Amino acid sequence: MLYSLFTWLKQEFNIAGAGVFQFITFRAAMAILLSLFIATVYGKRVINLLSRKQIGETVRDLGLAGEAQKKGTPTMGGIIILLAIIIPTLLLADLDKVYVRLMLLCTVWLGAIGFLDDYLKIKSRKKAQQKGEQYKKKDSDGLAGTAKIIGQVGLGIIIGATLYFNHNVSMEREVIPTGSNTAVELTLNGPNESIRKVDGVDKKYVKVNAPITTIPFVKNHEFNYSRLISWIGPGAEKYTWVVYILIVTFIITAVSNGSNMTDGLDGLAAGVSAFIGVGLGILVYVSGNIKMADYLNIMYIPNLGELTIFISAFVGACIGFLWYNAYPAQVFMGDTGSLALGGIIASLAIIVRKELLLPIFCGIFFVETLSVIIQVSYFKYTKKKYGEGRRIFLMSPLHHHYQKKGFHESKIAIRFWIITVLLVVFSIATLKIR
Repeated sequence: MLYSLFTWLKQEFNIAGAGVFQFITFRAAMAILLSLFIATVYGKRVINLLSRKQIGETVRDLGLAGEAQKKGTPTMGGIIILLAIIIPTLLLADLDKVYVRLMLLCTVWLGAIGFLDDYLKIKSRKKAQQKGEQYKKKDSDGLAGTAKIIGQVGLGIIIGATLYFNHNVSMEREVIPTGSNTAVELTLNGPNESIRKVDGVDKKYVKVNAPITTIPFVKNHEFNYSRLISWIGPGAEKYTWVVYILIVTFIITAVSNGSNMTDGLDGLAAGVSAFIGVGLGILVYVSGNIKMADYLNIMYIPNLGELTIFISAFVGACIGFLWYNAYPAQVFMGDTGSLALGGIIASLAIIVRKELLLPIFCGIFFVETLSVIIQVSYFKYTKKKYGEGRRIFLMSPLHHHYQKKGFHESKIAIRFWIITVLLVVFSIATLKIR
């Protein structure tokens, strides 16, 4: 909104200073400051509102240290994160860009699913209290797991279909001479070709619209998803869209649920997400900047740089939320926040064509999810074989295992942050390590 307003003022009246809004770096800085302001200043008001409405967390007795102190802490604080992301993006980003619209949709969509789940759980708890019964998580009237999956799959289909079929989604490649040619003819032969000046040199680029991703550590590092089914026979490539949408849907669902599982300690999910957001912001900026993309020899994605504003708001929202969510937490994000954080991270990675890096820079989410899968699978296997279920971890997800071992939750959270920083730095290094 502000971006459109100042663009109009610059064009119509040439007002001094209005042109500063054309710079992505300026708007990104404004976005992070505004999101921090919303999360810290207005976040307190949201927490007070949640307290007045008695929207508090019910804690089961799991034998974990500090458990009793968390009882009654306001939940659904993910509303703070959502507002701190959406408002700066609406004000400062160019809403005509398809990537910005996709990320706003993702934020609202998964936020709504999480909000509905939290709301139904709280409603169930209040009913139990009114009847004088003890609330049990297994009796929760929250959103059914199947309904959550359907919602996540629906979002995955929308994002996958948009990235595959929308004509505004494309990449640009430099036309490089082959064979005996020593130079590229700088003439345009179609609407998909353009000539740009990079470091004082005119270069010819061709626009490509294909389901391509980046393979880390490989010299010829691009992979077209059509190769997954091309072996079937001639003409199979026309069904690539089915494979691509299925993969996108799986990634969004998996990372969203991984973030949800990670949200079990004060400040853990928000801190990890903030560092991942910084890494994604760097990847988005260099991929959306033709000079940086040319220098790093990575695919240039037009209009992608505008997502830097969204990611800045995302990082600011996570950091601002930590003001109240760090130990001892004054508010929990609930599914309202955790589902949205994971879905946002997955969608951004897919848009920037770096989804194969997700197991690395989302390593904490991956390990937390894996620990649950291993624990449940091993328990069922041993129960069937020996008649008694056995466990590999003291408790899952993994952060609870370390709690059981006697580590303070703030120490666990900070160490997981540090591991995330290392993973993010390593992921960014893959731009040159091939």
